[in-house]
Amino acid sequence: MADSSSSSAAGAAFLSRDFRFYQLARVLVIIGAEAQALAVAWQVYEMTHKAINLGYTGLALFLPGLIFILPSGHVADRFDRRMVILVCYSLQVLCTLALFLFAWTGLRNVWPIYGVLLLVGTGRSFSGPASSALIPHLVPKEHFVNAVTWGATMFQIANISGPALGGILFTLPLRSRLHGSSLVYAFTLVTLVCFLALIGSLHVRPGRMEHRAISKDVILAGIHYVKQTPILLGSISLDLFAVLLGGATALMPIFAQDILHAGPRGLGMLRAAPAIGALSVSMFLTWKPIRRGAGARMLICVALFGLTTVIFGLSKNIALSLVTLFVVGASDMVSVVIRSSMLQLATPPEMRGRVSAVNSLFLGASNEFGEFESGLTAQWWGAVRAVVIGGIGSMMVTGLWAALFPALRNADELTAEALLNVEYQQSSQEVRQGP
Repeated sequence: MADSSSSSAAGAAFLSRDFRFYQLARVLVIIGAEAQALAVAWQVYEMTHKAINLGYTGLALFLPGLIFILPSGHVADRFDRRMVILVCYSLQVLCTLALFLFAWTGLRNVWPIYGVLLLVGTGRSFSGPASSALIPHLVPKEHFVNAVTWGATMFQIANISGPALGGILFTLPLRSRLHGSSLVYAFTLVTLVCFLALIGSLHVRPGRMEHRAISKDVILAGIHYVKQTPILLGSISLDLFAVLLGGATALMPIFAQDILHAGPRGLGMLRAAPAIGALSVSMFLTWKPIRRGAGARMLICVALFGLTTVIFGLSKNIALSLVTLFVVGASDMVSVVIRSSMLQLATPPEMRGRVSAVNSLFLGASNEFGEFESGLTAQWWGAVRAVVIGGIGSMMVTGLWAALFPALRNADELTAEALLNVEYQQSSQEVRQGP
């Protein structure tokens, strides 16, 4: 058993072998996925020069999560979560191989790309809940918040490296057929194979967490639990609407090419800037974790996310755009750490897969469907107006949620006991007030 000093150390979660292997696997696969996303976005925009087509890439990734929200959560609780991840990422290998072949043969039709992205989204819809629910099995209970913070840190390291590396690979002056998109997809294939090898080497075997026979109540349990737990409903839905309105990732190729005139490498810089901001904050949080006032901090940072999104939308200078995106990522990271901790700490172990599936749907709606929303509004109003209006909407949502979810606003410490106590106090107050 770890002593108290190791338990409170900044890198306490890395004392667990499986956590180290899992995080290395995540970094590799996210770097590959981010590089692939940049190549897909540039390839689609180069073919069509239409914002709505960029939006369709997000829609293709989002729809499977909407379709499979119920079975994906049940699968994560019913089967070995490690095996679920391995099966899903084996599908990702086939999808990336298809994208590589499209680029290699010089495909000029975007619809096969959308078809592959639908399959990518299907794999993610099942692997997301399983991956999220696996984390508590990798570290001792006392290291969990540290594990969440380091997981977010590793994610941002990959988010920085992936787009930047993708931009470099995409623009390498190679004369062979292996250049541009095809080179990026080949790199992503390598990262996926490494990921499968590392996940396959994990010692943890969570097994079945849900032992009841399949039924409508069992499958819908995650939705019911979130609905009845205001602190979860408030935090998840706040992220949904704030990022759905304020996210500008899908429009980065337009800003890089038409507004800031920075090219593919500029696109890589724009995609990496939020991750650099998020990484800076996450590293700080491993040293100075959030002790008190978690709910209020989350609300303040989401409002800051909306404000800096507005400034980015108005910027015509690449340096200012990078600074504002840095702050966007930094403020979002605080929200991510708090929300992710709340999600797992306020949920029973046997329901984490189904609750994580609900969260994955909300995340997909805010990110992938948000890309479709961004593309659609940019088609209507132009990229600049779409981003500015979205950022204003994020700030308005934050103020409204602060009023609608007092349990979220009053959340203090990130422990299971403290979060459940806030829920109990809120429920008791509602009972006293009556209908």
